[in-house]
Amino acid sequence: MVKKRYMELATMVEAGIKAGDLPPGTRLPTHRNFAEKHGIALATATRTYNELRKRGLILGEAGRGMFVRDSALPITLGLEQDVNKGLIDLVFNTPGSATDSKVLREGLRWMASSGDLEAMLRYQPHGGRSHERKIFANYLSSIHGDIDSENLFITSGAQHGLAIAVMGILLNGDTVGTDPIIYPGLKAAAALHRVPLVSVSGEEGVMDPKDLERQCRKKKLKAVYLMPTVHTPLGSVMDESTRSAIIKIAHKHDLLIIEDSTYAFLETDPPPSFLSLVPERTVHVGGFSKNIATGLRIGFLIVPDRFTNFISRSIRATTWNTPALISALVTRWIEDGTITKFEATRRKHGARGQKMCRKILQDIPIISHPNASFAWIPLRKGARAEPIITRLSEKGIAVSSAVPFSVGDAVPQALRIAFGGVSEQELRFSLECIRSEITSAS
Repeated sequence: MVKKRYMELATMVEAGIKAGDLPPGTRLPTHRNFAEKHGIALATATRTYNELRKRGLILGEAGRGMFVRDSALPITLGLEQDVNKGLIDLVFNTPGSATDSKVLREGLRWMASSGDLEAMLRYQPHGGRSHERKIFANYLSSIHGDIDSENLFITSGAQHGLAIAVMGILLNGDTVGTDPIIYPGLKAAAALHRVPLVSVSGEEGVMDPKDLERQCRKKKLKAVYLMPTVHTPLGSVMDESTRSAIIKIAHKHDLLIIEDSTYAFLETDPPPSFLSLVPERTVHVGGFSKNIATGLRIGFLIVPDRFTNFISRSIRATTWNTPALISALVTRWIEDGTITKFEATRRKHGARGQKMCRKILQDIPIISHPNASFAWIPLRKGARAEPIITRLSEKGIAVSSAVPFSVGDAVPQALRIAFGGVSEQELRFSLECIRSEITSAS
């Protein structure tokens, strides 16, 4: 009887959410008030809210209560796997910790009590406000060497930076060489702007310079896209000798290097970036979504002098400018050291998850970076990803196949899991199920 009652109440609340009577962000009554309102036991109220959380309809914030979540927020962001509400999401990496909302709240209080808020309501310069570009450039100079703020543009996330790099610099038909397995966002940007991608062979995310040389001659490549420091989804870090070999080829064939540093903060001792080694032919893309939060869409694009006008026009044509409220918040966090703390937390969380992956999956091969909250699981010969994904979905777990990450027709049989923002309990359960399904499929 208790089970039937809490399910009825959960369905009632769900109907109110779907009808718009309880819009996203609505604070729900406390468990006790909910119990009193409906004449039920406190335990029944707790079970009702737990059921709503399982359905992906509400979320809890420590010390603040329960809130209606925004059900319109996409989980897959274009990946082929259809993630339904209530599944444990191992498809997309959404890093976070329990203290993030507190840090955001403190940052918003600072913004409300200082600065020229009225100025933030107006149009901003396309590349970002001058003083904020300088803060970004100074921060990144400690990693990549001296950066002129006039060559740095603030973007609405790294994906936006990547898209306008493709749109503002490459022409329709310009061919770009990539790893066989790459970040899906590049595929989306390239398809939108009709830029062909050519797969260049390599080993676990580290491109083979010899094959790059062959493809330059065969396909007349215009650019090469690389994630040399913490490749996604493979987590590899390209060694210095390979970087040097690629630079020689780039000089020989007048090749533009598009360097994506989205996850580079995970590597504590990185080799020199392409931006620092060959700035005159490197377009460097980065952002703060993975080291802060995916909802704060802010990134940066650093380009050689000859591309600055193209990039400025591309930003104007897409977003006009990055919202000043977000850029002010992030520059504040750069200056007070909050960014550094965020990054340390993300590395620590990733390392814990990697340790759990290797402990539970044991003899199942894993390709990953030791601090990353994502991993690549190649399947044994004869096993197929799709049936495994289907069975995991039936158990309440969503993972991705290799399809969204693959360039060309040679799609490997593999699973990609991402556990940023997933609780240890959920991850442990998911990994045990993944192990069971992979083992039975072998």
